[in-house]
Amino acid sequence: MDAVNRIAFKEWAVVCRALADGAQSIILRKGGIDEGSEGFRVRHREFWLFPTQFHQRSEQLVPEAGPLLERVRAEGPPAGTIAIGQYVVVDDVCEINDESLLGRLAGFHIWSRETIVQRFQYRQPGLFLLLARVYRVPQPFLLSDTPYFAGCRSWIELPEALPTTGAIPVLSDEQFAGVRERVREALAGG
Repeated sequence: MDAVNRIAFKEWAVVCRALADGAQSIILRKGGIDEGSEGFRVRHREFWLFPTQFHQRSEQLVPEAGPLLERVRAEGPPAGTIAIGQYVVVDDVCEINDESLLGRLAGFHIWSRETIVQRFQYRQPGLFLLLARVYRVPQPFLLSDTPYFAGCRSWIELPEALPTTGAIPVLSDEQFAGVRERVREALAGG
């Protein structure tokens, strides 16, 4: 793991919370409209999660995630700030081009089936799956939310590199190895 990093990945705050709680270990990404002509690419294998409120609605999540969304809204940082507290090391990347694989991923994420299919079908069929090893830092970093962070893009560069000192894994090595194996089996049709 890098000692410091200034790269951040924008994701729904509720998904960031699911990742931080160990309830989810994959990120499914199509990319935003500002991704450029080639679309989303996994440009970085380590990054900070940058929680956003944009786009997330309860009907886009599995019903069990409703309380998690309410918790995120209630526990959010002060207005005008972004709390950065989770660091990701990407263990594996898979490009999913077969829509039939999406159903096999149920239980590995908190998005509704309709949301996943909609993302898969957007523009050109396909999604990226990032198997994410998530770490939490002892105290989140609070950043001022500025217009620089706006826009439909996945990757942003933070104003300064943040240290990963004291970051601990959300899942133990054994737990994460189990998730990795189950995700691979699901994608292989097991």
